[in-house]
Amino acid sequence: QVQLVESGGGLVQAGGSLRLSCVASGRTFTTATGWFRQAPGKEREFVAAITWNAASTSYADSVKGRFTISGDNAKNIVYLQMNSLKPEDTAIYYCARALRYSGSGGKFDFWGQGTQVTVSS
Repeated sequence: QVQLVESGGGLVQAGGSLRLSCVASGRTFTTATGWFRQAPGKEREFVAAITWNAASTSYADSVKGRFTISGDNAKNIVYLQMNSLKPEDTAIYYCARALRYSGSGGKFDFWGQGTQVTVSS
């Protein structure tokens, strides 16, 4: 099993930045960490993912060039740096880990509780 705890959410003005953190614990080896988000009344959507060795990253088109995913294996933390935030980025952001990563549309097996990000205009 893997336990995931997100932090770093909050209220920020449009154009501002936030850095989300996802701390993992547990002994199960996972091959990738992803960030997802869900806005009110909308389905959960993929934001970004990084493989366990940071050899590969993937981003949703809506965040490319603004968000950066990175990892610190020694601390078992994955970050999501979010710059140039827009009101449409407002959502609950979830961290997830995949046992067998197969891309952004693949299965992620373990999920955190989420952290709220609100971007005001």
